[in-house]
Formats: sequence, C-alpha cells, structure tokens
Amino acid sequence: MSGIALVTGAGQGIGHAVAMAFAAGGYRVAAIDLDAKCEHDGITAYAADVTDPRRVEEVVDTVERDLGPIEVLANVAGILRTGTVADFSDQDWADTFAVNAGGVFHASRAVARRMTERRRGAIVTVSSNAAGIPRAGMAAYAASKAAATLFTKSLGLELAPYGIRCNVVAPGSTDTPMQRQLWTSDGPSAVIAGDSSAFRTGIPLGRIAEPEDIADAVLFLASDRARHITMHDLYVDGGATLRA
Repeated sequence: MSGIALVTGAGQGIGHAVAMAFAAGGYRVAAIDLDAKCEHDGITAYAADVTDPRRVEEVVDTVERDLGPIEVLANVAGILRTGTVADFSDQDWADTFAVNAGGVFHASRAVARRMTERRRGAIVTVSSNAAGIPRAGMAAYAASKAAATLFTKSLGLELAPYGIRCNVVAPGSTDTPMQRQLWTSDGPSAVIAGDSSAFRTGIPLGRIAEPEDIADAVLFLASDRARHITMHDLYVDGGATLRA
C-alpha cells in the first residue's frame, strides 16, 4: 500500500485507529480533527471542523499541495447526542446532522472533485449499525448515519464510471470514548448482554469491538484487494443486528 490517505475525526477512537492503520500500511496520512492532535510518524495533523465546507476545501487543497494527490478518503468524524425524540433539542438535532451527514458530504465532495480528474481513488465512510436498525433514544444519530450511508452509496454510483469506489463500514458497539459515555457501572457487560426492554439485541460474539477491528475493515475496502467492491455496506458488529 502507498499513497495519501485523508482521515477525518482522527483525534481519538475509531478515527485515530484508522489513521494509525493507514500509516502502518505505508500511506502518508493527513489527519483531520478539531484540534489537530494526531501527530505520529507518517501522519500530518490538520485542525478543521468538518461542518465548515470552506475550511474542508482549504485543508484538501493544502494536503494535495504539501503531501500529494489524495488516494483514499476515510470519513470517520462523528458525534453522538442521545435522548428521546420528545425531549430532543433542535440544536442537538442540527449538530448531529451537521457532523455525521454534513461532514461526510463536505469531505467527500472536496475529495471526489479531485479524484474524478485523476480517475482513481477510494472513499470509505464509517457509519453505524444504528443506520440499519431502530434504536430507542438514538433517533437523531441513527437517522444521520442512515443519511451518510445512502449518500456514500449514491456517490459510489456517480463515481463508478471514473473507477472510484465508495463503500461503508458500519460498526456496532466499539470501545471508544463515545461508547463509554453510554456505559453504566456494569461497563460493557450490559451492552454485550443486550436489553430486551429497549428492544436491543446483545452481541452474539460476546465482545465489544476494538477500534482496530473497524480500522481493518476500512483498510480492506480502501485497498486493491477490494478493487471490485463498491457501494457495499460492511457491518462489523459481532452479529448485533442479526444481519444475514
């Protein structure tokens, strides 16, 4: 593997694991996060808010000028705001969509314009298994991730004639700061067991995913090993959504 990979949300959690995995795979990585805190060998950090389309365009221009043409975009930036619909605020709804869907749109649009000219590239969006199954108290998150998923697949259809592949990785519960804010004093055990009162299945494989599990899936879909895969939605959730 080689080339330039741009990773959003690279400051922590899955995004950090994805950036590190690309660097270990021989890519030069441009890591975008709010405070540019993902410096490491092979990784250059850029401070940017993915909800700001102008700033995203600036960063993409800078990366292509300083590092080279972007071969891979990994959309990982995301936020989680929980609460019932009746009590959910307008601001939380807007913020959730601005990052989880708007951020994917801004980064993908900026990179796709350049990839189209070169007729090569791969885009992988990290969505969520919540995009495919109802979750109580997570309506905004689930809806925003569903939007990001269908956007990425539609983009894949548009870019296929240019040889550019667009795929989705849908994690389930993964040991990240975002996930840990949902845990009770029982830690991950309650997540693994599930909750029938919330109509939530547990995790058949009996474990919480590590961020590296998701990063491996992103790396695969970005690589030449997946050269004939596009518009695919790969669930990495230990069987939690019981998908066939």
